[in-house]
Amino acid sequence: MAPIGFLVVFFAWPVLAIIGRGFAAGGLDVVLVDAQTWQLAGFTVATAAGSTVVAVLAGLPVAFLLARVRLPGVGLVRTLVLVPFVLPTVVVGLAFRALWPDGGVLPIVLANSFFNVAVVARTVAGLWARLDSRTTDAARALGASPWRAFRSVTLPALAPAIASAAAVVFLFCATSFGVVLILGGARYRTLETEIYLRTVDLLDLSGASALSLIQFAAVVAALVVGGLARRRKDGARTGSGAVRRPRGGEWGVVGAAGVVLALLLTPIVALLAESVSTSDGWSLAGYRALSGTGEKGALQVSGWDAALNSLKVAIDATLLALVVAVLASVVLVALRRSPARAARGLGETLDAALMLPLGVSAVTVGFGYLVTLDALPGDLRTSPYLVPLAQALVIIPLIVRMVLPVLRSVDVRLRQAASTLGASPLRVWREIDLPLAVRPLVAAAGFGFVVALGEFGATSFLARPTAPTLPVAIASLMGRPGELNNQMAYAACALLMLVTVLAVALIDRLGRGRVGEF
Repeated sequence: MAPIGFLVVFFAWPVLAIIGRGFAAGGLDVVLVDAQTWQLAGFTVATAAGSTVVAVLAGLPVAFLLARVRLPGVGLVRTLVLVPFVLPTVVVGLAFRALWPDGGVLPIVLANSFFNVAVVARTVAGLWARLDSRTTDAARALGASPWRAFRSVTLPALAPAIASAAAVVFLFCATSFGVVLILGGARYRTLETEIYLRTVDLLDLSGASALSLIQFAAVVAALVVGGLARRRKDGARTGSGAVRRPRGGEWGVVGAAGVVLALLLTPIVALLAESVSTSDGWSLAGYRALSGTGEKGALQVSGWDAALNSLKVAIDATLLALVVAVLASVVLVALRRSPARAARGLGETLDAALMLPLGVSAVTVGFGYLVTLDALPGDLRTSPYLVPLAQALVIIPLIVRMVLPVLRSVDVRLRQAASTLGASPLRVWREIDLPLAVRPLVAAAGFGFVVALGEFGATSFLARPTAPTLPVAIASLMGRPGELNNQMAYAACALLMLVTVLAVALIDRLGRGRVGEF
């Protein structure tokens, strides 16, 4: 099967090569006994856990607003809360740097939670909207206060969705790269940034591989927890949820959701203000400078050339990911509908395998490409398609999660009727499945495009200085002295953010507020 072959060659092989290097002399045996390794691991886990707690606490009021409240503007909230999740990491890093110029642990925790409030809000809201409200009404009728009814009835029902979202958020935060690199600097490092440092600056490939192995083990554990929680969520009892105007204390929850939204907008506003702020006052110098290469030739190409290259790479990555993800989704649906238990088990295994790239460090994948792909014909390490391949791996799981539930929901009886009338399997899919899935497919493609446009982890390893993407160019500008370079970086971030907002608005319009499992 094409999806399995793609994963084996462009994911499993590079990652296993890194794992193999981790067992080499001077790798795992040295890293495991190094106290710094466990300090890095402890800091990584602690900051990821802190970000997860903040994201869950901030996401629950927003989930209530999206799932149970009928008020003007709720549709806009649904769009706005998704924007931080798809913003490029360098954009978020610079946005929080505008608020905390010196960086530190707190901005790292808050920036990672800023990314992931949408994961909690929309995942929990998806289940909350389908919970039968009559159970809560019955508890209230028996004398329970609103808080006790929530704690005793609603919260246990939402627990699988909360656990599933928390596992995914923890995974994203533990593998965060751009945010930690920008806000942590040399003082605060996680496993992810240490892998990058050892590879690029110290050329310690064995040590970097060993750290990748430790991180990979943690990622697999988080994926297992998330998979178990998702299975419990899928098995939760649902009914008809009541959507109405808030009453009594519910207005306090709505107010808390409004505060969360205001806090989510604060870094974005700070970034926009920083993009037009100079030592001489307000100026558009940074935007005008994008037509050049920065102060003292900070870049080898102009800012607009980097932006154009980002668009080309993101389009290639999206098209490749869309083909692989659709093929994989069709296979998964067929396996799930099979009467054979072994086929259904294979489908569950393949589904889990397709999610692995979502959790495995993009830096690890990029590192793996550098040490393996020279064995393929033509040495792909020098190919312009290397970056799109890496970005496609990042977005394939997201597209699968958006398209797969739509294909699963197609009425089997329609397909059977078409087959009975003599349609071939391909025509059945073209005439029945595709028309029902076309809007989610377009929305998934847009979502993947935005994520690819801002991908930084793997791209920072693989992009050539003569053909950088815009996020890589932004990082280069921030690493060079000069106020003009700083202004160019913030101006480029503002442009990326504008494209992201427009794309998210289009995605939500096409998906009518919800696409697939997100």
